[in-house]
Amino acid sequence: MLKVSPPESPIMAVPSVQQVEEPASESPLKRQRTKTSSRLLWKPPQQGPRFTKADLNLQQLIKAGKEGVYYKAKMSRGTCKGHSIFTCKITKEGVTSKRVQMEVSIMKKLVHHRNVLQLLDWNITEEPYVLLMEFVNYGTLRNFLQLNQETLSTNEDLQHLFTIASYHIALALEHLHSKMVVHCDLALRNVLVHHFPMEVKLGEFGLARDLTRMRSRRSSHKKTARERVPLRWYPPEYFRNSYYNFKGDVWAFGILLWEMHTFGTLPYPSLETSEEVVCYVCAGQRNADPEGCRPEILQMMKDCWLELHSHRPSFTDIVRILDNILENDSDYVDVDGEKLLGPGEP
Repeated sequence: MLKVSPPESPIMAVPSVQQVEEPASESPLKRQRTKTSSRLLWKPPQQGPRFTKADLNLQQLIKAGKEGVYYKAKMSRGTCKGHSIFTCKITKEGVTSKRVQMEVSIMKKLVHHRNVLQLLDWNITEEPYVLLMEFVNYGTLRNFLQLNQETLSTNEDLQHLFTIASYHIALALEHLHSKMVVHCDLALRNVLVHHFPMEVKLGEFGLARDLTRMRSRRSSHKKTARERVPLRWYPPEYFRNSYYNFKGDVWAFGILLWEMHTFGTLPYPSLETSEEVVCYVCAGQRNADPEGCRPEILQMMKDCWLELHSHRPSFTDIVRILDNILENDSDYVDVDGEKLLGPGEP
């Protein structure tokens, strides 16, 4: 493995990312070229791999997630669509071929968006399956905040920086929902940082669902023997009837805001088991208010956590509210009141 020098600083000097996030599981993939008229069966996205695993030079671990392991990587020779460095996701055992194919399909459907991690290439002809995506300088937002908590917490503009980052994440979710895609795994660990706070990118689409490919627009995201879901980020309606739709992502966005304002603390930190979390949320309990959080964002969290999913805001609403907050921030600046007084004025 090659050693790499740290990238240029975004807003501050940041140590190179080498922290592992959460353990994951992995999967098989089987290429099927059978033609079918059914819109529910997915057609393979490419006719053959454009690179082999031997072409890849893995340089640095970015994170290990439930679906796969992420590395900073490059090609042994040449580039990947003009990118000399990129993010390489290698799937873990247990991730099915259908899921990897759907992940590729969804990432292709999302096309280009500044706040969505872009897919460059993939090889899903045999295990382990490999996806190549654009590179980000500073790993996950969770790691970034934890590594820089001391510096950030003394920054007078911290709440403004958090609001900017939240705005760009909300833009990514608004884009997903406009394409009829539900993320189903929205969390701080699945947002990556290129430059904080303006360039944060939503990634990890392993659990995402394209509602246009389902029998019903009502997204019922049910657990299976091979599927584990992030319950600490899931809404009460999922616990009661396995129902997860666009407003489930809104609930998770509220949890993400809470994570951000507590520098990557695990939601419901006093609860040890999933069973405790389910009982706590279904009883109407929520995370405690983060210390120092601005009132407008605190209210947004609570709106995202409304019991009835139909009463929660949409991401179009959230983007509009955050845009108004940022516009208001730019209208007012801190000044020394004494310097505003003219000669002879009291």
